[in-house]
Amino acid sequence: MDGRIGQELGVSDWVAIDQARIDTFASCTGDHQWIHVDVERAKRESPFRGPIAHGYLTLAMVAPLAMQIGVIPKDAAAGLNYGIDKVRFLAPVPAGARVRLRVALAGVELREGGQVVMKTLNTLEVEGSEKPALIAETLALLIPAAGAKT
Repeated sequence: MDGRIGQELGVSDWVAIDQARIDTFASCTGDHQWIHVDVERAKRESPFRGPIAHGYLTLAMVAPLAMQIGVIPKDAAAGLNYGIDKVRFLAPVPAGARVRLRVALAGVELREGGQVVMKTLNTLEVEGSEKPALIAETLALLIPAAGAKT
């Protein structure tokens, strides 16, 4: 993996962030702020002229889209969320917009027992926008498969 530091690992498919997904996220988290869930009020009062996705909903999309790309090596028994070093929400995601994730390998740190902490740079792009919705430096703990060389 050291030889791939700085390289792009892949780009996900486009995924719609529709109002139903936003409403479900609001229901799961209890964050029912009007700018996300009150479509009519958001059309009238929001500077974005409509509802936008929660920032944390866009952040929550990083893990499944990274898995779609296949960032966890096939020879790992598991890849677990280990942390986030930096997150910046750069642009809103309007309800109905499509997003995709671009992932680059930022670093690797070897741990005891053959475990590896993998740092990736994640950019969540919004279709039709020059500015990404977010950038996030995330950490994954890679657990080697049983019998793997350490």
